[in-house]
Amino acid sequence: MVLIIAEKPSLARNIAAGIGSMARRDGYLEGNGYLITWAFGHLFSLADIEDYQGAPATEKVHWTMDNLPCIPDKFRFDLKKDKETKKVDVGVRKQFKTIESLCNRPDVDTIVNAGDADREGEIIVRLCVQHAGAAAKTQKRLWLPDQTPETVRDALAALGNAADYENLAAEGFARTYIDWLYGVNLTRYATLKCGSLLRVGRVIVPIVRAIYERDMAIRNFVPGKYLALISREETNGEIVELVSKQKFDEKDRTKAEALCARYNETGAFVKSVKRKKDTLAPGKLFSLSKLQNVLGKKYKMSMADSLAIIQSLYERGYLTYPRTNSEYLATAEKDKIKKIIANCKQLGYDVAFKDSPKIFDDSKIESHSALTPTYKIPKKGELSEKENQVYATVFRRFAAVFCAEPCTAERTEITVAVGELEEFVLKGLVILERGWMKYDDATQKDKVLPKLQKGDAVNIRFEPKEKETSPPKHYTIETLNNYLKNPFREEKAAAEDTVGSDDSAEYKAVFEGLELGTEATRTGIIDNARKSGYIALNKDVYTILPQGEYLVESLDRMQIRMDKFRTSEMGKALKKVFRGEMSVEDSVALAARDIREIFEKKETSPEEDTDIGLYGVEVGNCPLCGRPVVRGKFSYGCTGYKGGCAFRVNTVICGRVISVKQMQMLLAEGKTTLIHGFISKKSGKSFDAALRMEEGKAIFDFSAVPRREPRRPEPIFDDSMPPPAPNEPG
Repeated sequence: MVLIIAEKPSLARNIAAGIGSMARRDGYLEGNGYLITWAFGHLFSLADIEDYQGAPATEKVHWTMDNLPCIPDKFRFDLKKDKETKKVDVGVRKQFKTIESLCNRPDVDTIVNAGDADREGEIIVRLCVQHAGAAAKTQKRLWLPDQTPETVRDALAALGNAADYENLAAEGFARTYIDWLYGVNLTRYATLKCGSLLRVGRVIVPIVRAIYERDMAIRNFVPGKYLALISREETNGEIVELVSKQKFDEKDRTKAEALCARYNETGAFVKSVKRKKDTLAPGKLFSLSKLQNVLGKKYKMSMADSLAIIQSLYERGYLTYPRTNSEYLATAEKDKIKKIIANCKQLGYDVAFKDSPKIFDDSKIESHSALTPTYKIPKKGELSEKENQVYATVFRRFAAVFCAEPCTAERTEITVAVGELEEFVLKGLVILERGWMKYDDATQKDKVLPKLQKGDAVNIRFEPKEKETSPPKHYTIETLNNYLKNPFREEKAAAEDTVGSDDSAEYKAVFEGLELGTEATRTGIIDNARKSGYIALNKDVYTILPQGEYLVESLDRMQIRMDKFRTSEMGKALKKVFRGEMSVEDSVALAARDIREIFEKKETSPEEDTDIGLYGVEVGNCPLCGRPVVRGKFSYGCTGYKGGCAFRVNTVICGRVISVKQMQMLLAEGKTTLIHGFISKKSGKSFDAALRMEEGKAIFDFSAVPRREPRRPEPIFDDSMPPPAPNEPG
């Protein structure tokens, strides 16, 4: 008897449809020599810190620095617990008992892993089999590029050995362990330091940081004015616009005017006219992120919404496996593609099979081919409006790639010369035969140039026009996705998304592990950042929120450098695990060493110290009433605030953290040593000063600043700071 363990109930139903004549049992299906059962996605999760240290299950957990960092010698999985009750869900326990019982049935000699065809699906089922104690039985793998009955039957007839997927499983376990180490340890550390929940993760932080840095660049952008030399004059009844490459500062207006006069005196003529017919290539087939880019731009569909719809269409058999990073098809799929093309023809699409390496390329497929429709086509009215938008986008791109009629255009290039001073190239495009444009959105539109011939004189009148430099643009779904695919590439250098364009550098970066997150994880991580209040998505534009600013700036103050460099280094290590070039243990050791360095307390002089210190720590006695002063989220405050004591000193003054060490000195001695790195709110310039306590208020003291005249003391009390929380003193 063969036992198939599916990742989800929906997949189990689709496998049963491919086998046929399956009887329903309690938690599984049976028939035709097969048993089919299922998980609910992850049935197991890594144990929590307290579980490794033997804390009673009924004891309420209080986070503490005492058990950090936690780096287990051996990671342990337990049945998944409810986040609120911290108890194993009854349904989860019951389903695992069913799986365990079926795995150990005497008549079951073969167990088939039917997890989703990725590293997550691989380890979900492996964990079930391992905890059921059935790892010794024959293990097979069912790999489904789509969930149609025909594909299920073909895949069951050609089951792979589980051993062939060891590296995929190893990468899955390594990622799980590494993300746990970063997420659990640093989330607790940052939260205890700051006094409010900060979700810190290997991928979520660099994503939030990218949006933060872009928004700060926009917020702090100061437009620069310059002079452009532009001529817009009529020749043969049509306006000819010429824009010079020469640019001038406003202060050089005289020079700009002089050059314009020189151009105008010289005159212009048509040096050459080139016309040629060209065949325009359609867009490539979709990877998940490229499809989400289009859906976000065209329909303002969030990544979470689009993935949910794409996943649903996959589970219903209409689309191939969605979490793919490739825009190419495998050479082994040609017969399958011919069948889909035949279906498209029956629907009236003018398509034909093309055996081209620009479409079929195994070297650009890591695990899964590009997203395409399957031979199963939904009936009219079967899909909702949004489902139809997604399905039609995939279907029409497929039809465009395999369109039988080429898309042809006439390209025109006119070169206008202003003597020997400068040449201007005007480019035009006229579509002659629409071809694939009948089916897919065309990015190129007609641009008709003036009717000019070689040797024609061109009327010009150049004038300096005042222009302003533009600020950077906010990240959109498309530009953020492109950044995450390769965070080290210039945004304008993103690969052209047409069949035949050179994308080798992009795929090299993906296969090396340079990307932030993966096609399988990125959507969920970005959605978590939204739910955590770090970023906002308005239509298809991302912006940073105050809590996101607080996260990034707090991590900087604590010197926790979760950036694209660190995340990409771990991504490269995971790819080495996948290729068998590194062990799981060695990749985890890299992360463990990184985390230990963060927790190592480096002795810092009071002058340079930027360690905020633990939330709630007592730093001394109040100079006004003598009660203890403790550190709150935004300020050091007196515990006698309920009795009317208003003593308070902000934890951040003029952009500089006031550390626990510095505050202890201020309260004990009435003055700190010289503190470096304050930023003036008026001038934006850096300055150094000590702090001195005067009549219960902290003031700047410049007497210790070398070679400076003493300044008048300035009181430090920022009324713009938020009031203390109800449970926060001061």
